[in-house]
Amino acid sequence: MNTLAAKALCLLIGYGLGMILTAEIVTRKMTGKPCKYLGTSGNPGMANVMAHLGFVPGILVLAGDLLKVVAAVVIAQIFFVPAAGHVAVLYAGLGAVLGHNFPAWMKFNGGKGVAATCAAIFLFMPGFGTLGMVVVFATKYLCLGGAAIPAVFMIPAFLLAGREAGILALILTVLMFLRNWKQIRLIPSGRAEQVDVLGKLRSKLAKH
Repeated sequence: MNTLAAKALCLLIGYGLGMILTAEIVTRKMTGKPCKYLGTSGNPGMANVMAHLGFVPGILVLAGDLLKVVAAVVIAQIFFVPAAGHVAVLYAGLGAVLGHNFPAWMKFNGGKGVAATCAAIFLFMPGFGTLGMVVVFATKYLCLGGAAIPAVFMIPAFLLAGREAGILALILTVLMFLRNWKQIRLIPSGRAEQVDVLGKLRSKLAKH
């Protein structure tokens, strides 16, 4: 298999797995309605589910969103890294983010891709994916973390993994700013959505 075909297949496989929207599955199971009717945003992601259906459903959504990226990356590692190199992992992750954000079966109107982006970068360069998680947990703004994760990752991607990885990181950064800009611009006014994942976890553990 040639390099170009391997990278294209990583994107396609990632896209296919990314279209599995865990939030839709959980929301329909619990409410009988699509996620677009949940809350005010209708966003098929962890934040919306956790805010309106509870901590456990939110964690289930987060786990599902992470696992689909992991599955795409594992497939890339096994079948396509020999042909395309380690950057195949990033192609698979980008495909999963695109599938999550723009699923064909939902007329290309999906989630915001924060968890999927963080997972993709973590699996390619663990240190920078972890840094993105810290931003999310520290600020409680998923939208800020969604933009910060690929932005912070972009320069080391160029320097340590090469031009192609840097370009893919740039694409992820642009995607995240576009998907999260409406919320990012509300941060100064205090109207942006916040999700205190660690606080909810501590509260949950304190009850047991």
